[in-house]
Amino acid sequence: MKNFLNEYAEGHAAYCIENTRISPRLYEEYGVNLGLRDDKGVGVLTGLTGISKIVSSKVINGKKVPCEGELWYRGYRIEDLIDAIAPEEYGFERLAYLLIMGKLPSEKELGDFFSVLGQSRTLPTNFTRDVIMKAPSEDIMNSMTRSILTLSSYDDNTKDTSVPNVLRQCIRLIAVFPLLAVYGYNAYRHYEKDDSMYIHMPDASLSTAENFLMMLRPDKKFTKTEAKVLDTALILHMEHGGGNNSTFTTRVVTSSGSDTYSTIAAAMSSLKGPKHGGANIKVMEMMEDIRAHVKDYSDKDEIKAYLSKILNKEAFDQKGLIYGMGHAVYSLSDPRERVFKQYVETLAIEKNRQDDLKLYQKIEDIAPVLIAEKRKIYKGVSPNIDFFSGFVYEMLGIPKELYTAMFAIARIVGWSAHRIEELITSNRIIRPAYMSIMEEIK
Repeated sequence: MKNFLNEYAEGHAAYCIENTRISPRLYEEYGVNLGLRDDKGVGVLTGLTGISKIVSSKVINGKKVPCEGELWYRGYRIEDLIDAIAPEEYGFERLAYLLIMGKLPSEKELGDFFSVLGQSRTLPTNFTRDVIMKAPSEDIMNSMTRSILTLSSYDDNTKDTSVPNVLRQCIRLIAVFPLLAVYGYNAYRHYEKDDSMYIHMPDASLSTAENFLMMLRPDKKFTKTEAKVLDTALILHMEHGGGNNSTFTTRVVTSSGSDTYSTIAAAMSSLKGPKHGGANIKVMEMMEDIRAHVKDYSDKDEIKAYLSKILNKEAFDQKGLIYGMGHAVYSLSDPRERVFKQYVETLAIEKNRQDDLKLYQKIEDIAPVLIAEKRKIYKGVSPNIDFFSGFVYEMLGIPKELYTAMFAIARIVGWSAHRIEELITSNRIIRPAYMSIMEEIK
């Protein structure tokens, strides 16, 4: 039956392609913005939000001019928020409170929120055995999504979309996402890769970043620097405006009146797409390829020559892309990358990976200029946060299967904030229009 279905699909796919294809010329003819982007790549406005803001240009003397990128959470610049976190503290929980509640917490409010997260970091009895371990998969995002939907079966108020109930559900998901990711990976490595099985219980006294590292590692050990860098990575990934694909998915599904578990599962399905959440994996694969072909990491000419081959589709995956360079919104710089870079350097020193760091830094200098020259891009090209995040995850010993899941562990905060904002501010279903170009057959 399976072979018959495969043969049928392969034999009939040509009909789908032939009879479904729409000429790109028609989008221009009818003034339709493909992918909700105008001809300059700027997103079409589809809503309002007070949760975060991205700035990539400013109007000077009546002219729009590219500027150093800015990211704001609830009225605060991301740099200022991170600078305000003491060196010995972790900020993920504080800024999660800010995004969801709309204000920075007092010390008591932060303590209560931290405590609630810690107490909520549990799964139903036998859930790990009966749900996560029953169908292990290399695709941890699929594993997590299945678990999210199954958790709805353990909730007596799944369909209640009142703000208090949705807030409860969102806090619960923020708390358990690290468990779903780590346990899903451990089940995969045991059943599919014949490795040892260990399931560490979370510690309510530890932060989200600390718990993740503790649960992932056989010996439960981690350094302060490791946890601090991971905490910062989670902060920088937790929210990025309302226009990104998975957040827009969250708003669309929320607007239909669907429950929290279904909404977040939809966002997960959006995030896992390689055009959205899988960029850091491509960076790591590219860097492995560069290491294999560049002998002298200090030779700028050798590095430039190989990067040129990548751009000319002569090397790596023949796609002509230097991954981790450029962004749909930012031009001169990605503020997340600017902030993160100093933490990457600190971790590289601790891990004795200075040579690899130098290679990254040289590519960071060479690639933007090379891309701008070859692609005739005048708005500016700069490294984005994905350029360094994969390197950090590698240094932390986080397997590639978990890279996109790390994104989800952070972004569940932003999704939660946007779901609540959509519920509070709008009672209208998001229903975009599509123009039919179908020819009537008579």
